[in-house]
Amino acid sequence: QVQLVESGGGLVQPGESLRLSCVASRSTQDMGWYRQAPGKQRELVALINNDGSTKYADSALGRFTISRDNAKTTVWLQMNSLKPEDTAIYYCYVYLAIRGYWGQGTQVTVSS
Repeated sequence: QVQLVESGGGLVQPGESLRLSCVASRSTQDMGWYRQAPGKQRELVALINNDGSTKYADSALGRFTISRDNAKTTVWLQMNSLKPEDTAIYYCYVYLAIRGYWGQGTQVTVSS
């Protein structure tokens, strides 16, 4: 079992930045962030694989950066130049030993 604790969401204006954090109760393998906007399906934002390679949604490229600690217990998502369309609940996701685990979600609202 892996427990995840997310933090860093909030209300910001367009163009501002936020940094999301997710701490896992144990070392993991793949780590990432998904988001779900009202009325939409959950979608991948960014993923950092066990080997350190990364994958980003097209909407996140050039604006968001995913990183993690060497122990693979903490993953961050630095979000710059935020747009209203980034408004969503952001969920931390980790993969370990054939299954995935989800955090409780943190709300990000981008509005003027």
